[in-house]
Amino acid sequence: MTKTFPPSELILTPEGAIYHLNLKPKELADLVITVGDPDRVKMVSAFFDKIEVKRQHREFVTHTGYIGKKRISVVSTGIGTDNIDIVLNELDALKNIDFKTRTPKAKPSSLKIIRIGTSGSMQADLPVDTILISQHSIGLDNLMHYYKRKIDVTEKKFVQLVNENLGMSAYCTSASDYLVEHFSHLGTLGTTVTCPGFYAPQGRILRYSLPHKDLLGFLSTQQFKKTRITNFEMETAGIYGLGALLGHQCLSINLLVANRVDKTFSTQADKKMKALIKVVLKKIVTL
Repeated sequence: MTKTFPPSELILTPEGAIYHLNLKPKELADLVITVGDPDRVKMVSAFFDKIEVKRQHREFVTHTGYIGKKRISVVSTGIGTDNIDIVLNELDALKNIDFKTRTPKAKPSSLKIIRIGTSGSMQADLPVDTILISQHSIGLDNLMHYYKRKIDVTEKKFVQLVNENLGMSAYCTSASDYLVEHFSHLGTLGTTVTCPGFYAPQGRILRYSLPHKDLLGFLSTQQFKKTRITNFEMETAGIYGLGALLGHQCLSINLLVANRVDKTFSTQADKKMKALIKVVLKKIVTL
C-alpha cells in the first residue's frame, strides 16, 4: 500500500507550494546552493545569466536561474541545524513527493546540495580568508539523534571520545566523495564541528563561565577518519546527515572569517565571500 502524507505532515499552500520555502516542485533546480544569510542569495544570483524564479517566506529566500545552460537554485537557510531540518526535508519533498497525490514518487531522485558559508578556524595554520572544504562534520547539536540512521564503528568511537572528554553527545557525518573530489582544489580539506549556537556552544566566553573542559583545545587536537578537526560553524553536520539519509549529494565550502587561536577576524569578509562564490560557481557549471 502506498504511503500518503496528510496535510498536517506535508504542509502545502493553497497555491501548491511547500510551506516554509514557498516553492513549487518545478521551481527547484537539481543543483542547489545553500547560504545562511538571506542577503547572500542575491550575491550569488548576481552571477546568473538569467533568473526565472524569486521566492521568499520568512528567512527562506530562493532564486532559481541559469549560468549558461546550467540551472541552479540558491536558497537561504538562516542559521542553525533547526532550520536545516526544515530546508533539507522540504527540498527533498519538492524533488521526491508527488504533491497532487501526496505520495512518494516511484523512483527517488538525487539533488546536489552545496553550502557556501562562513566559519571559524580552530587551527593556527588556517588563517582568516582561507577556503575550507568540509570532508566530514561532527555534530554537537541534536538534530540527527531524531532520525534513524546507521552508525559505523569509527563514529561510535569518536562519539564516545567526545562524551568522555566533554560530557557531550555527538554524531558524525560526511560529504559526498564525488563533490569533495570535484571541489577539493579550491581549498584545504578538513573536518568541521557543527554547534547549536555561536557563543558558549563554540567555546566563546563573554560574561559567563563554561561547564565543560577546553572545547577548542580538545577538538583542535583530534582527527576523524584521518582528517584533522579544523573549524566551527552551525549547519554542515545537519546538511550531511539529512542529505545522506534522503539520498542527496552534499558539500560544505567555508570561508574562514575568524581564527580562534590567534583571535583575529577578517577585515575583508564580503570581498572574499564574493570571490569564493565566483570560483565555486565556475566549478559548479562543470558538474
